[in-house]
Amino acid sequence: KVTADFKGMRVPVKIEVDPETKAFTVEVGTPTTSALVVKEAGVPKGSGKPNTDLVGNVSFDKVLNIAKIKIGDSYAKSIKSAVREVVGSCVSMGIKVENTDPRLFMKEIESGKWDTPISTFEAKK
Repeated sequence: KVTADFKGMRVPVKIEVDPETKAFTVEVGTPTTSALVVKEAGVPKGSGKPNTDLVGNVSFDKVLNIAKIKIGDSYAKSIKSAVREVVGSCVSMGIKVENTDPRLFMKEIESGKWDTPISTFEAKK
């Protein structure tokens, strides 16, 4: 049930067993940011040359959803910081965001262009 949203993806799982009582606990993590981006972009993998070849595209809504999933595993203190981390992954992978080069999209985030959708998203949580 816990991994149903990540069908077909590798998900880290930690199992701890007490050998004396045979009791166990299972912790299910989340897939890597790059795996989530690849899934949402619908491409088999990121670009081999991310500086020159952009191989896919993700919408801003998808970036927000990935940020929401990953914020618990992140050092980000806000959803905006988590969004910047996801877009940073898109830069490394050669994946456009909103049909824009991810480096330019990062500048748009820093300039505040996307603050309204981010704050609207935060209000929904």
